[in-house]
Amino acid sequence: MQANTIRNAIVVLFTALSIGCTTTKNAVKPIDDKDLQRFASLLMGDFSSKKQSEIDSNYLHISLSMSRIWEDKNDAIWLYVEQALASKKDKPYRQRVYKLSHPSKETFTSDIYTIKQQEKFRSLQNDSRKRQALSPELIELKDGCTVTMYQRNGIYQGGTDGDKCPSELRGAKYATTKITLKKGFLESWDQGFDATGKQVWGATKGGYQFIKE
Repeated sequence: MQANTIRNAIVVLFTALSIGCTTTKNAVKPIDDKDLQRFASLLMGDFSSKKQSEIDSNYLHISLSMSRIWEDKNDAIWLYVEQALASKKDKPYRQRVYKLSHPSKETFTSDIYTIKQQEKFRSLQNDSRKRQALSPELIELKDGCTVTMYQRNGIYQGGTDGDKCPSELRGAKYATTKITLKKGFLESWDQGFDATGKQVWGATKGGYQFIKE
């Protein structure tokens, strides 16, 4: 009797493990994940902070462009991101690659990557040759800088995790990012802090407000 009980327990255990493995293997791919596709669609496009800059001179007129790359990759949705002063679009001050994922029902993440020799890829969003030249081997993960966002009623909000994102800009020790995203609108608040927690760069009143063009 005892042997049968043990044998049955082992069968149940292996069955559970098998089901778990099957669930992982059958996870929804980005191409079939409608929620992830919707999240990505809100990010993709050209944005401008022109309206905010006209109302408040503390904010500059910034252009932000996010476009899809590597559409054949099945692990996530990948975006090329470029940010520049509107008056100097040909000289962006920030170029990144974002890896968008959907780890749970209402949770979405964006891993941030820098680009090696990024100057070669300026205006990639408008140049098919540069798009083809950018390969996964040319990007490097910014460890600790992942942005995690939570969706509620069509609004996505979140940011980086505390002081986990390192920064050396203007004497900073770490940087933070806070994001609010909804249809046609993106607010991004980037700040840098020194080792004592004092802010040393970034907006102080609130985030930059971008309107999709």
